[in-house]
Amino acid sequence: MADPARIKTEDKSLRKTSEDHPKSEETEDAKSAHESKESSSQDPSKQEVKAETAAGEDEEEGSSGQASKRLKVEPEKKKEKRLKVDEDEIQKMQVLVSSFSEEQLNRYEMYRRSAFPKAAIKRLIQSITGSSVSQNVVIAMSGISKVFAGEIVEEALDVCEKWGETPPLQPKHMREAVRRLKSRDQIPNTKFKNIVFH
Repeated sequence: MADPARIKTEDKSLRKTSEDHPKSEETEDAKSAHESKESSSQDPSKQEVKAETAAGEDEEEGSSGQASKRLKVEPEKKKEKRLKVDEDEIQKMQVLVSSFSEEQLNRYEMYRRSAFPKAAIKRLIQSITGSSVSQNVVIAMSGISKVFAGEIVEEALDVCEKWGETPPLQPKHMREAVRRLKSRDQIPNTKFKNIVFH
């Protein structure tokens, strides 16, 4: 931190030099003294930020070619890796689908085609939040709802099997599935109240 007494004396010496010489012929020493006065009157945190940005710019200038090469190489590697993973997933799904029976294939096809109506989902979200939502939110909520319904149906099929009954699922199976999922904390409960005192 600069001494305030020194700054004032430097300021006086600057005035004398500027009075002796015309402003257009200001020397480099006077300019640097003037800049040091301004920088010392600023916040120390601002000085640090300026120094860091200057150092960062110097580094960028020296290694801009290296940094840009690194940035280009990483996305290419990620893209290649992603493509390999996608190809592996596609091959696995093809093997799985080819081993399906006709009934399983029909069921899988119906699963892929099924979706909640986007308009109904949008209306429901807007009625709860009270504001309009984008199409991406509607698509995401539709997908989450489909997964949630699938989990309930899976659990209901387990309940049906455990009770020694055969499908089709009945409302009692669905209710029991929901009860079991709630007991395992797999269904969010908005009406839950944490009771501190009994």
